[in-house]
Amino acid sequence: MTDTIAILTGASRGIGAALARGLARPGTRLITLARRADPELAAHARAQGAELEQVQVDLVDLGAAAQAAERIAASLPRDAGRYLLINNAGTVQPVAAAAELVDGPGIAAAFNLNISAVMLLTARFVAAVHDLQADRRVLNISSGAGRNPNAGWGVYCATKAALDMYTRVLKQEQGSGGVRAVALAPGIVDTDMQQAIRASDPASFPALAKFQEFHATGKLAAPAAVAARILAYLDRDDFGTTEIDDIRNYD
Repeated sequence: MTDTIAILTGASRGIGAALARGLARPGTRLITLARRADPELAAHARAQGAELEQVQVDLVDLGAAAQAAERIAASLPRDAGRYLLINNAGTVQPVAAAAELVDGPGIAAAFNLNISAVMLLTARFVAAVHDLQADRRVLNISSGAGRNPNAGWGVYCATKAALDMYTRVLKQEQGSGGVRAVALAPGIVDTDMQQAIRASDPASFPALAKFQEFHATGKLAAPAAVAARILAYLDRDDFGTTEIDDIRNYD
């Protein structure tokens, strides 16, 4: 019997890559969704005695996302003790002032990845596990940007705010006996997304200097350290009690 089934999006970089390595352990079947396979993760999983399935999919393509979600849900074993869905994939682009947000395809791609694909995956997951006598948890990696406005981040803030509200709706629908759900802000982490932020046009992103200072002064947390804290959070008995949370509340 498999102890844990874990489904993780955005597993090829940053927090997602670190989460994947932390989840790859004996007794766990890990299913990752990313645009490319990670041979180093495959080697790590083999060394740890973990089952690993890497699904190559671009979650911006909602048709492909829906197909992947349906296939994964249909093939889930029914006898695991715990089922996890971690919606981690996301993008900060496009970065622009509200008056300059005219990149329709870029805006649509951000909403597809940051919220629409989450809804599709979560719908299939919840339906697949709703009648199981098992621990069932959904963790949506959100951001403080969804709770506090940042000039230039109209799209990112809006999608993360939508993710928070979606998580609240999911919790309300599931009630006390259903799937437990949390939208968790991970803090400021030294990832490729931070590199993209630091490459922003200061005219479009007035807070650029602050984020450059975070990097220059070593205030960015390491992905592996944050992932370890997130995985410990996932194991908490009170997971889901607070559906809008921040990992920095648990320092």
